[in-house]
Order: sequence, then structure tokens, then C-alpha cells
Amino acid sequence: MDGNGGQKKQIAEGLTGLLQKQGPPHPSYSQIADSSNLSRQLIRYYFDQPEDLMCLVCDMLAEAYQMALVNGVETLKGPKRLQFIFDFYFDLVDDARKPDDNQAYDAAMAFAAGSDRIRTNLRGQYTLLGQVLQLEVKMQYPSLSLDDCAEISYLFVCIMYGHWKMVGSLGLADDHKLIARRAIDRIIASYVNNDLAKLGTVRVWEA
Repeated sequence: MDGNGGQKKQIAEGLTGLLQKQGPPHPSYSQIADSSNLSRQLIRYYFDQPEDLMCLVCDMLAEAYQMALVNGVETLKGPKRLQFIFDFYFDLVDDARKPDDNQAYDAAMAFAAGSDRIRTNLRGQYTLLGQVLQLEVKMQYPSLSLDDCAEISYLFVCIMYGHWKMVGSLGLADDHKLIARRAIDRIIASYVNNDLAKLGTVRVWEA
């Protein structure tokens, strides 16, 4: 990527680096300029609204995960596909490490509380992940209904994000990921064994 796109990416990477170090509140244009090695005027030219820049950061963060997943599952078949996806998001795959972005995502979530655009962006990302997982779970466990698979995908996202928030924001040991990852298998087993009472009609992933 070069030209305007390259400079925008450089700015977004600069902001991401700052968020990883300090979290919210949103850094000033001067801080972003120092972090991205570009002028404050250029950053204001491209992003006169901080929301525009934060949405680009969200898109970049999501793209890193999408590329890692595509590269990881393209040669896998059967149970290994779903196992890879779950393990990847809990950083348990040695040759496909999860991006180091916990604080940046926490900051994005904090900004989403006051911004419809950022909230919509992040909700769309997690919804897409949930929909992909729903289909992957269904392929692995064809006896489950699509509704059950959607619920599993939602629970996975909640546990995964909650775990990394505890690590990134509260400083819990990274090894807690082993507990969170095991919980996913236990949740799926409860659905497969039909141990859960039905919840009624719940539209998973709808706002």
C-alpha cells in the first residue's frame, strides 16, 4: 500500500501503538503525529473526525485476525478447522500467534460506549466472527441446530473477549486462557449432550 492509503495506515498504526501503551482517553493529534512520524497537520487532513481514525484502527485490527484465520484453516479439514479457530483466539497456536492488541481493543470498546459509528463497526466485526463460527460449529456438529450453533458462537466471543480484557486491563496471568479455552469445549459438550433447557426465541447477534 502506498500514497494516501499508506499514510493513513501509518497513522492508524501509530494510534494503535499508543492505545496499546496507554489505552483511553483518545490520544491527541500531537501524540499520534509523534507515534506515526507524520505531521499533525497531515493527520488532521486525513482524519478531521477522530471517529474516522478509530474506525480505521478497528478495521485494521479485524483484518489481522481475518488474514491469520484464512491462512490457518485453508489447508485444514474436519475437526482441526474448529480446533484451530478456538485455539488461535486463545493464543494457543505456536505458529499462528494472536495479534498483541488487547489494550487497543479495550480502548476501542471504551470509545464505542460514546460513539454509534465505532459501536456499529465493532458490533459488525464480532457479528461476522459469530456467523463464521456458527457455520463452523454446524459443520463439526451437524446434530446441533443452527440456533444452538449461534448460541455457542456468542458464548465463545463473550468468553474470549472477557478473558483478554481480564489479561489486558486487569493484569491477570495469560495462562488463564487455558481455563477459558477448556470452557468452550465444556459448553459445546453441554449442547451436544442436550443438557440445557431451551431459552425460547433469542435472536443471536442482532442489535
